[in-house]
Amino acid sequence: MSTRIYLDHAATTPLLPAAREAMAEGFARWANPSSPHAEGRAAKAALEAARGEVAAAYGWVGEMLFTSGASESLSIALTRSAVERRLASAVEHDAVLRAAYDIALVEVGADGIVDTGALDVAMLGEGRAVVAVQWCNSETGIRQPIAALAEQIHAAGHLLLVDAAQMPAGTDRDVARHADFVALSAHKRGGPIGVGALLVRDLATLDPTGGQERGYRPGTENVPAILGYAAALAEREDVLRYAELRRYLDDALTPLGGEPVRAAALRHPAIGSYRMPGVNSTTQLIRFDMAGIAVSAGSACASGSMKPSHVLTAMGWGMTASQEVVRVSFGRSTTQADLDAFIAVWREIAAGRAQAA
Repeated sequence: MSTRIYLDHAATTPLLPAAREAMAEGFARWANPSSPHAEGRAAKAALEAARGEVAAAYGWVGEMLFTSGASESLSIALTRSAVERRLASAVEHDAVLRAAYDIALVEVGADGIVDTGALDVAMLGEGRAVVAVQWCNSETGIRQPIAALAEQIHAAGHLLLVDAAQMPAGTDRDVARHADFVALSAHKRGGPIGVGALLVRDLATLDPTGGQERGYRPGTENVPAILGYAAALAEREDVLRYAELRRYLDDALTPLGGEPVRAAALRHPAIGSYRMPGVNSTTQLIRFDMAGIAVSAGSACASGSMKPSHVLTAMGWGMTASQEVVRVSFGRSTTQADLDAFIAVWREIAAGRAQAA
């Protein structure tokens, strides 16, 4: 192939031209937005305008704090929320599992969805808890029923933290209606790396630290990156097209022996995970990469690990099967021709497996 094909947009997606232009404008506003002079006030005005744009893109009417990305947002909500306990679904991103040593995990079913009975048991006991639940799993694309889980969590007197790093803006108002905290990432949505946001329903549920961001995150705000983030969200994503591409890939790989990870009824339109029985995912990644196609095996943060996916393990997959899955994820630039190329290489790898057998 003369040009490479990128199918790993869930890890990060290319910076949009509009975001790049907004960042250039931000670099021209070099003043510290906390400074009281005219230059500082101009930078502050640009910062606050971007804050409003990001919040509006997600339909959020509460508070919003800019951070360095979703990992920091998750850490802030888990370690500084006004609670005594921390719970998380067993399929959460590694950033959640690393955030606090005392997180108790809640089982999921074979479909990847939080087990409501297990959640009820986990929420018993003394002290208020914050419960971390992904909008969609970054490995499988399986989406959680946020509204129903929020009702259950709030009825028990606890708080809901939603990891929405993979959620395109404007696609699910249940998150804005029901979550107490929402972690967001710019570079998953066409913005720059190194900036994100934490949406907060009520700042009284979060312990302040002093400094910037309303006293909840010290450090000079990254105005250029923030402006780039807001500009990226203004370029809405065509999720219907994503869904069509994913269905196309599901339908093409199944006759070739591929097994889509689609136990749940609802999945992210731009994320598909597929098992190739008999071929280790590492072997698949090498073959695809040599053919000029970039895919991954699970989330980028854990892709270097030789351990089986904790997500698939929690769903009841065995070690061998869980190590035969690759993730394909789409972005604005993905075309059906890209998928046709992926399918052709998949067919070659699968045929080689059959011949070896």
